[in-house]
Amino acid sequence: AVINIHLDGGPSHQDMIDLKPEAPAEVRGEFSPIPTVLPGFQVCELLPKIASIADRIAFIRSLVGSAGHHHAVQTQGGLPAPEGDRDPVLPLSGPPSMGAILAKLYRQPTDQAPTYVDMMGGRPFARRSARPGYLGPSYSPFRPDVTGQFGAQATDGLIEEARRNGVDNGVSLQLPEGLTKQRLRDRADLRTSLSDIRRQFDKTGALGALDGFTEQACNILTSGQFARAMDLAQEEPTIREKYMPEESLQEAGKLLLARRMIEAGVRCVSTSFSEYDTHGDNFPTLRKTLPVLDHALFCLITDLEERGMLDDVSIVVWGEFGRTPRIQGTGRNHWPPVGMAMLAGGGIRAGQVLGKTDKHAGYAVDRPVHFKDIFATLYYNLGIDPVTTTVLDAQDRPHRLLDRSAPIEELV
Repeated sequence: AVINIHLDGGPSHQDMIDLKPEAPAEVRGEFSPIPTVLPGFQVCELLPKIASIADRIAFIRSLVGSAGHHHAVQTQGGLPAPEGDRDPVLPLSGPPSMGAILAKLYRQPTDQAPTYVDMMGGRPFARRSARPGYLGPSYSPFRPDVTGQFGAQATDGLIEEARRNGVDNGVSLQLPEGLTKQRLRDRADLRTSLSDIRRQFDKTGALGALDGFTEQACNILTSGQFARAMDLAQEEPTIREKYMPEESLQEAGKLLLARRMIEAGVRCVSTSFSEYDTHGDNFPTLRKTLPVLDHALFCLITDLEERGMLDDVSIVVWGEFGRTPRIQGTGRNHWPPVGMAMLAGGGIRAGQVLGKTDKHAGYAVDRPVHFKDIFATLYYNLGIDPVTTTVLDAQDRPHRLLDRSAPIEELV
């Protein structure tokens, strides 16, 4: 399985894992580096827990290939949105996200948990970056309603954007009042009977796909397995306390929920941490957000490790681009030339630092790693060759998952 963690807005790589303490003040910023368990490698002083488990993580300091768009399409599938599609509010254009592809490859109508779950907030939520693309709407992610559950709220601007674009907050896991499980089954059977009559006229296969989608939805609602996974009250109190020991760390519960979903049978969970679009107040904002990420990622990796799950679950942490080397005013602006990523689990050879930037963290000068390289590695961890594996769109046209299949050689 895969847990994809998007740092919404574009994380400041030079304030996290690529500090430049010898650079001028307007470049190096306010944070000091601290040592990690990897000899010679330092991270931001606000990431002490990540520093303590750096041997379980692969750090990428030379992420390249960003299209420079303020959404999460590339971090969900490796490929950019179609030309001109800067704010992808329509979910049916362009390449699908990895989760949608896994749903196409693996989903069965009898599954009691969705293959793909989207819990992203912020811009990815408002702009539907977890998209099914050319696979069609029946491969959209399952989007449970976690609004307000972990303390972090979308800004007023993003809420208004979501309202204009007609994006729902999520899908309820409760049956409407008066609708019993048996009535739900009867309705599904009737729909299937009517669809059988129309299917002979269906040239795209959409009816069959939607029938399978409906059957799985019925299984999810009636089995209760996924709903139980969503209920953190059923988690061991000591584990809940580990992830969420205080109010300021409530957002770390997103990754506890992701772990529970994986245990319930989900193959891909996309989630996000917000407030990384630090045009203004870069350093005060990161003083608030980085400790949450530090704690949450530490809890997830150590929790999976203790459960014997880490080698079976790939974790990726990244954003849509980096931030400007030079501080502009009180913040750092968008910087597509280079960014950062962290990988863990899935059987990779962790404890490595790949790539190097120039003295101001502005450009990759050694071992550039593309978004597609990371997805090739994630697919490799899942036993999938993204070039020889093809999926059919709604018109039965075959598509390769990527145009490259080699994973990052240092990691496998």
